[in-house]
Amino acid sequence: MRRPSTILNVRQLRIERGGVVILDDVNWRVAAGEHWVILGANGSGKTSLLAALTGYLMPTAGDIELLGERYGESDWRELRCRAGLVSSAIRQRIPDGEPALDTVVSGRRAMIDWWGRTTAAERRAARRILARVECGPLAARPWGVLSQGERQRVLIGRALMARPRVLILDEPCAGLDPAARERFLQFVQRLGRRRSAPTLVFVTHHVEEIMPVFTHALLLRAGRVLAAGRKAEVLTSNHLARAFGTRTKLLRAGGRFTLRVAVRRGPVV
Repeated sequence: MRRPSTILNVRQLRIERGGVVILDDVNWRVAAGEHWVILGANGSGKTSLLAALTGYLMPTAGDIELLGERYGESDWRELRCRAGLVSSAIRQRIPDGEPALDTVVSGRRAMIDWWGRTTAAERRAARRILARVECGPLAARPWGVLSQGERQRVLIGRALMARPRVLILDEPCAGLDPAARERFLQFVQRLGRRRSAPTLVFVTHHVEEIMPVFTHALLLRAGRVLAAGRKAEVLTSNHLARAFGTRTKLLRAGGRFTLRVAVRRGPVV
């Protein structure tokens, strides 16, 4: 069966709750072979967009298609397994005593604290995935004693257990110290370079976390798309100034970014 060339297609998405518009007229298309970063200030709508993409937040209007299947017409529980999610909400729900191998195995059913029986084949697959995410020696180590960086990689392994076509990383560097953050980002770079890698969607506030492997960027401002497209066209000082509401200067070196932020004395329009 031929795989769809469009991984994700969002058309005129609107989310409104209690008379407050959270997302408005969001249009976004992700094609096979692309890796995206979503960037925006607090309150720009990043979390709500992810919740809608993974079936946890019902749109008020508009369409979401994942791998050619439309939200509301297909079994979203099945589709959810094909869109892996790594977020702080999942990280906080893993039992402290659960071994890393069991955490990865639970990803096959997208269930937390799985108490059912697992097959030998599932455990072999989980060990292969732990090696793939560079955590092979941690198979028996309990969740409660893993470092933050190790936890993030194990959660990525958990998401990969279901063989997703898209892997969403929701602010995965939050809580990491500078050294651990850089090690994790280098891991993401290696992961995205693999021929078998799923499409990556990386959500962040910080341009410093955008690795060279990412090809495209979606910039949100106040619930709307400010810019979307190839990274070089979207990540500009002007766009970022508008996104964050202050004067900025974007610097590039060695495929990485640094953002200098000036104290705002007046509105940026």
